[in-house]
Amino acid sequence: MPRPACDDSRPSHATTQPREHDGHGREFRADIEGLRAIAVLAVVLFHAGVAGLAGGYVGVDVFLVVSGFLITGMLWRELQATGTVRLARFYGGRARRLLPAGAVVLVSTAVAAAWLLPPLSARVALGDAVAAAVYGANYRLALRGTDYLAADEPPSPFQHYWSLAVEEQFYLLWPALLVGTAWLTGRRSLVARRVVPAVGVLTLVTAGSFALSLWWTHSSPPWAYFSLPSRAWELGVGGLVALSVPAWRRLPPTVAATAGWTGLAVVLASCCLLDEGTPFPGTAALLPVLGTALLLGAGSRTTRRGPAVVLELSPLRRIGRWSYSWYLWHWPVLVLAPTVVGRELGLGDRLLAAAVALVLAVATLHAVEDPLRFAAPLRRSAGRSLLLGGSATAIAATAALVALAAVPAPVGSGAAVEAAHLSVPDVPTSTASPSPEVDPVPVLDPTEVVVQQLTAQVQAAVAASAGAQAVPSNLTPSLSAAKSDVPAVFSSGCVRTWLAAEPRTCEYGDPAGPVSLALVGDSHAAQWVPALQPLAEQRGWHLQFTGKVTCPLLDLAITSPYLGRAYTECVAWRQQVVEQLEAHPPTLVLLSMVRRYGADFGFTSYDQQWLDALTRLVSDLRATGSQVLVLGPIPDPHTVVPTCLSAHLDSVGACTPARATAVDDQGVAAEVVATEAAGGDYADVTDLFCTDASCPLVVGNRLVFRDDNHLTASYATFLGPVIGALIDRELATGSR
Repeated sequence: MPRPACDDSRPSHATTQPREHDGHGREFRADIEGLRAIAVLAVVLFHAGVAGLAGGYVGVDVFLVVSGFLITGMLWRELQATGTVRLARFYGGRARRLLPAGAVVLVSTAVAAAWLLPPLSARVALGDAVAAAVYGANYRLALRGTDYLAADEPPSPFQHYWSLAVEEQFYLLWPALLVGTAWLTGRRSLVARRVVPAVGVLTLVTAGSFALSLWWTHSSPPWAYFSLPSRAWELGVGGLVALSVPAWRRLPPTVAATAGWTGLAVVLASCCLLDEGTPFPGTAALLPVLGTALLLGAGSRTTRRGPAVVLELSPLRRIGRWSYSWYLWHWPVLVLAPTVVGRELGLGDRLLAAAVALVLAVATLHAVEDPLRFAAPLRRSAGRSLLLGGSATAIAATAALVALAAVPAPVGSGAAVEAAHLSVPDVPTSTASPSPEVDPVPVLDPTEVVVQQLTAQVQAAVAASAGAQAVPSNLTPSLSAAKSDVPAVFSSGCVRTWLAAEPRTCEYGDPAGPVSLALVGDSHAAQWVPALQPLAEQRGWHLQFTGKVTCPLLDLAITSPYLGRAYTECVAWRQQVVEQLEAHPPTLVLLSMVRRYGADFGFTSYDQQWLDALTRLVSDLRATGSQVLVLGPIPDPHTVVPTCLSAHLDSVGACTPARATAVDDQGVAAEVVATEAAGGDYADVTDLFCTDASCPLVVGNRLVFRDDNHLTASYATFLGPVIGALIDRELATGSR
């Protein structure tokens, strides 16, 4: 959060003096306003996609350190002067300063989201608004970040409220901790021994939080990034600088100036050298945090040789005054602008959106922030200030709830459609021999006949749905329920998450059955469990499923964009899975995987190393005696299907991808060659989803995708008979 300050004074913008005062004897740090300007510019320009600022997100870390410095300094001065902290006055001041502007932006954004976003996106965003209104946005985002199934959701226009939540949570705890320290050590003793107890407590908090940050950055990045326990150390560093100001003021001017310039250089360097692939916060956050600490500490020494000569320039100070409101406005404007203009934004568009947000920020400062912040009746009464803050919070939360209620769950506007069903044909038991007097006719394998007949039924259903105009009213699952139409393996632990390295297997059917099937792969293997589980239970097969998110079984060096590092858990997991398959070879191994891996994983789906790895894997598995069937890719809809359809209830075609866009036919053909070269078989499933022209998103009354790349359990179940026929064909081929 960009702009808490050390007092409620109205600062001067003069820059001719090294230090200014507010009329009450309290020092005003003009250089801090310039530092805020650098921080907010870094964040805004980073979010606008300006080249060279890949680490601009560290502006938030600068704000956290500054906030810890100012708040701790203010509390400590009062504690030294009076022996206590007037908590009502403190919280009243914070409420008057922060909550009205935050509520204005939140309510405005909630109204805009309800009006502009597709209904499903709007409902998710408005849930975020409720969390943001009560300063719990950071934990909502942390929970969402650990959910693989929510990883591809679009950014929320309220996402930036996480940093405000961290600071508000810190404000609730730190004053009480400081007062408690004073009470335990005795007020006279605390003042007499200066800052030793307070420094000791804050050092413990800071060290513990930093250790947790290091741990979670590796083990649970969302919690490391968003939670107070893993971010408190940044505020704590600022607080330690505030408690050590007397020592900083004793530095020789040259030393202080050098430290200040070094700090500024480190902050600016971190904006340029870090990027979104850097594990963060972790050790990387030390750059902006310690750089800011040097700036704040060195700036406490009265000197004109330090970076204050730059930071106190009038343009920077003015931007610093706008920083809080600009931070509040810039993100929702950038997120919602593409919906307003109906297209993705270019760099110029994004910079224009940031400028619009700045105009809104200036208006908010003059119409809301300053009038309430400096209102004499409010400044004289902590009770009135707290009432103002409580009212702002209540209004924001109520507005978000009302907006959420005003956006109903989307329901298809089309007529109810009869559900398509597959009629499984009898397997032919004999085929008449051709007469020797006529040309011989190729005789199809009986299992091949069944595959063709079932595929033809699916193709007919797909073709009949290709021209549908409206989402059927009896869509299954409904658009609102699509997200939860997930195979149980995702919640049972058999689909291992990013940080798990040990395989876990779910088993179905008869363990002593004559046929054993092993379904292995990433989340795209898991989506076939609803198709295979009923078959295993009906036919007495033994089905075992083992999966891990974004981890193909292919032996490729892999990086996890989610973890921002080598995906060692994937390497360990697949090594153990292959060892298990080699030690206990099943009758048939079914391989399935996402074909959306890009260069950020260290390879690309269908590239040569992918194809070579596929050949090696199939060859190794065939060497154990198992048959191998590779399931081809499902189409890529290139949109979050339920969300898109919720915005186009009368026009399914607006969301439907062309086949040429959704399917890489050349890549599939290359995989067929790579698989068959190793003695395996390949099932191209494209015809179960697409016509020659397009890939419908609704077949009959069934929704095909539950997000932007996974099948609904309903559609996978519908395809069960076809998948069973493919397995029958494979088993029959292997028995000869």
